[in-house]
Amino acid sequence: MDSLGAAFCVRCGSRAERSIPVGDNRERATCVKCGFIHYDNPRPVAGAIVVHEGRILLCRRAIEPRVGYWTTPGGYQEVGESTQEAARRETAEEACAEVRIEALHALLDIEHLGQTYSIFLGSLEGDYGVGVESQETRLFAPDELPWNEMAFPVLTLALRWYVEETRSGQRHVHTGSVSWDGTGERWDVERYVVKGHLRQAWR
Repeated sequence: MDSLGAAFCVRCGSRAERSIPVGDNRERATCVKCGFIHYDNPRPVAGAIVVHEGRILLCRRAIEPRVGYWTTPGGYQEVGESTQEAARRETAEEACAEVRIEALHALLDIEHLGQTYSIFLGSLEGDYGVGVESQETRLFAPDELPWNEMAFPVLTLALRWYVEETRSGQRHVHTGSVSWDGTGERWDVERYVVKGHLRQAWR
């Protein structure tokens, strides 16, 4: 699968071509033999901003993409688990840590990548370590965060909002669609905009 859909049918293995199915309004990859329609839907990603005594847990990535850059724990949700369970599992895998989920912080779409992020706020329960997907893990005070070494713009934006709201004392749930403006470096958070950014106060 790629952004244009399947090249071959997952049901019978025959070639798939793009066409608009009867009753639909957009092109889909459709099997030329058995007619099976392959829907290219967004992939859910879940993670957490994990906090302990005012400090934030970050992981330095040991795998591509963005090896060596820092991120909050997170990854693709698996079939058979909730978004909260996925956030807890990813924290355990990347930081050998348990997180108690406390609230939803952001629900953000990245349309050009076909991803939807659920980012939770949570507290660290017990100790933490270094998982197989991380080079190292650390707790950072808000004024020590390595902003210039962050891996993914969508998570950097969510972390910025968290730090800003920690200082103001007003929490929100953020929703919107994060997109690259088409200029500069794709990993530069300043090149991203949030369309339809809504902030719903919850405390």
